Amino acid sequence: MKHQMELTLANAAPALRRAHRRQRRLPSAHWWFDQMRKAVDDAMDWQAAPPARPEQTSLLLTGGRMRAA
Repeated sequence: MKHQMELTLANAAPALRRAHRRQRRLPSAHWWFDQMRKAVDDAMDWQAAPPARPEQTSLLLTGGRMRAA
């Protein structure tokens, strides 16, 4: 097999279609990000919950193994 295969790109129109498709998607992306900005702007402030109370646990050491009680 010492033959060379030739590939011609005479019909390279898909590049134009790709650019056109991207332009169609941009308005929906702008719409989405506008909606997200609106959601952030309309979000209400909230107070974080107070830290949880400490919980005491005991470990029973039996036979060299730790077991949570």
